[in-house]
Amino acid sequence: MVARSVRRVLVAGLLMVVAAPLMAAEKLNVLFVVSDDLCPRLGCYGDPLVKSPNIDRLAARGVRFERAYCQFPLCNPSRASFLTGLRPDSTGVYENSTQFRKNVPDHVTLGQTFQKGGYFVARVGKLYHYGVPAQIGTDGLDDPPSWQERINPRGRDKDDEEKIFTLNPKGEGPARFGGTLSWLAADGEDAEQTDGLSAAATIKLMETHREKPFFIACGFFRPHTPYVSPKKWFDLYPLDKIKLPVLAANYKEGVPEPAFLSHKPEQSNMTDELRKQAIQAYHASTSFMDAQVGQLLDGLDRLKLADRTIVVFFSDHGYHLYEHGLWQKMSLFENSARVPLLISVPGSKHTGQSCRRPVELIDLHPTLADLCGLPAPSNLDGKSLKLLLDNPKADWDKPALTQVTRGTPTMTNAPTVKPTIVGRSMRTERYRFTEWNGGEKGTELYDHNSDPGELKNLANDAAQAATVAALRKELRLRYKLKD
Repeated sequence: MVARSVRRVLVAGLLMVVAAPLMAAEKLNVLFVVSDDLCPRLGCYGDPLVKSPNIDRLAARGVRFERAYCQFPLCNPSRASFLTGLRPDSTGVYENSTQFRKNVPDHVTLGQTFQKGGYFVARVGKLYHYGVPAQIGTDGLDDPPSWQERINPRGRDKDDEEKIFTLNPKGEGPARFGGTLSWLAADGEDAEQTDGLSAAATIKLMETHREKPFFIACGFFRPHTPYVSPKKWFDLYPLDKIKLPVLAANYKEGVPEPAFLSHKPEQSNMTDELRKQAIQAYHASTSFMDAQVGQLLDGLDRLKLADRTIVVFFSDHGYHLYEHGLWQKMSLFENSARVPLLISVPGSKHTGQSCRRPVELIDLHPTLADLCGLPAPSNLDGKSLKLLLDNPKADWDKPALTQVTRGTPTMTNAPTVKPTIVGRSMRTERYRFTEWNGGEKGTELYDHNSDPGELKNLANDAAQAATVAALRKELRLRYKLKD
């Protein structure tokens, strides 16, 4: 009897030892990858020119969201929004100078949600806002409570800044490189660039912390201007293969003036040859960044972490490459508001599928908490996407909201200057509806079933009056505006 009891205790103890790592393994890791200023010009999104084999590889492992949107097409407001799970109207961040805790000091961020859940949480590179390229290698507007470890790589792209071509050579600070079109076909190898160093540091963190659940965020700086990447990536895009958007002579007709106010003076006199060079450099930086994504995926495979790690890849906002005559961001057209979003969940039955429901970046905080079985803060503005990850064609009644300001406060006058114009846009599966100052400065309506390029504003078409009225009512309800 004594021997039998001893055997039972030994067996029970052995089972506990075996079960312990299995229980730990049940918690999924998260690799959270953010590209800076990337529009969905990628192979997996149907672009015929751009080479993005590694992001395409991730798309084959997960769900590709065709209609994902940022909440503000500018770095700091967008990042403060998706890392908190709050809309810009909740964070009070509308420009690139305000740290969100000034307005919501006690909010629990995405990183904090995972720390509370027992995860190791770290970031490498740009997650909260950095001025690019000036603040590369610093903490920028980081939020220390969000992370247990922070790494700020600084590559040769910083040392090579004097070699960079810029449309605004007399500009100072952000206006010289980060605020306008600028580029460099760099000497050296990928590993010397800041993004190459970021990939290496991220892989090292995963390797070091592989034995316990982790949430590791990697923020790449490219393809944000200056578009810097090694020369070999430029060679992928001969100028004669690049096609410029064709602008009709009257392309601004019928569209409210604020829609075009993100245009910058130095862009007015660009030749077609220079426009092609800018697009070439942007695509080169995209392919370079894609190669660093490949390093991360290879690292997951080598460390045997792929089957227990959720991978999220997206951008903070979209980007114009001369569509509507515009460049960069800060518009409410589809080009600026729409982002690539890929989510790969181990064991999913829907790998390689696409979802066409409109979703928002503020949905990421509740989604990842949901997928990992963690309680999310009750005051989040987003909604978990788990329903769509389980069934990409599931019913979904939430449109995507994107807003922007004109006359935005600068870093020096932010405490005293208020935006003069506020644009609020709503994207349903079929329409984009936009109001500037509640319609006083203009209204836009685009039917994506017939006009995916948003070239014909239907807001003043009498035949669309009922649609405009219904969308206006819903927009104000969704933004919690008073009539």
